[in-house]
Amino acid sequence: MAQVLTKDNFNQSIESGVTLVDFWAPWCGPCKMQLPIVEELSSELAGTATIGKINVDEEPELASQFGVMSIPTLILFKDGQPVDKMVGLQSKDALKNKIQGQV
Repeated sequence: MAQVLTKDNFNQSIESGVTLVDFWAPWCGPCKMQLPIVEELSSELAGTATIGKINVDEEPELASQFGVMSIPTLILFKDGQPVDKMVGLQSKDALKNKIQGQV
């Protein structure tokens, strides 16, 4: 399962290693298509990368902090720093390649 991130656990979750964060909302159609892909990656890459998700309705401060204007937005972090930002529905292969390129 992808880790649910909030402002309380966000910094601790991304501070080391590679982390993919999915910014989503329950009412967003493309987000509903992205979520199963994110969950699959979470299982496949366990121990290699952290996969997290942020509900933008519940955590508007985090969405604002990273300039999330459209969802789904996926941001790839390495050791706490954003290294890639993808807006819109992303394929599993594209995400996996980007993650593995940072590991």
